[in-house]
Amino acid sequence: MGCCCVKIKNEERQELEVSTQNNGILPTDETNLLPQVRHGDSNKLCMVIDLDETLVHSSFRPIDKADFIVPVEIDGTLHQVYVAKRPYVDEFLQKMGQLYECVLFTASLAKYADPVADLLDKWNVFRARLFRESCVLYRGNYVKDLRKLGRDLHRIVIVDNSPASYIFHPDNAVPVASWFDDDSDTELRDLIPFFTDLSTCDNVYKKLRNATSEPQLQQPPTQTKVVNEFFFISQD
Repeated sequence: MGCCCVKIKNEERQELEVSTQNNGILPTDETNLLPQVRHGDSNKLCMVIDLDETLVHSSFRPIDKADFIVPVEIDGTLHQVYVAKRPYVDEFLQKMGQLYECVLFTASLAKYADPVADLLDKWNVFRARLFRESCVLYRGNYVKDLRKLGRDLHRIVIVDNSPASYIFHPDNAVPVASWFDDDSDTELRDLIPFFTDLSTCDNVYKKLRNATSEPQLQQPPTQTKVVNEFFFISQD
């Protein structure tokens, strides 16, 4: 799960700026990761939501107050994955599903993340689920390249605890602190008013490029995720 904040040197930033041109849409000869927008979502912004340490915390070791236990087979052996939900995740997902076209995008493997999403998303909030194979491996990090979604970049917001995940698109990101087991955490609840306001914008950059001045949206301290012995659950 380990992945820490990545500092971008000037030459790397120039490389990324060149690679992210195209007016926010992939060339027509590329296959988009997302299907066509549903009619009911046609006027909504797209919200890309991370899974591990953003919405839930998972471990192969038993954890107190696990909300789910998910059996996962690895190399012919069945393992139990213990999953705890972040406080207020239910309220957050329900509200975001009303306001946005929501997409789950995780660097975890589908064999783990898909059944977790089945249990977590009781309201069918996620219009699509994207897993590790949809990420770009860039300098040792699994990066979520928002250009590949097939949506206008200025209409996408990504919610993620790992800066490495959105290194290509920092101006689209609303960072959240990594969550492991703090029952008093209120970050998802506290972000609902901000995202309610953002949902009415036609261009997320108008809000997000100035959002770092707001305390709850400042970059959280870098936290290195625990690397699972199977390097299996996540590196996002």
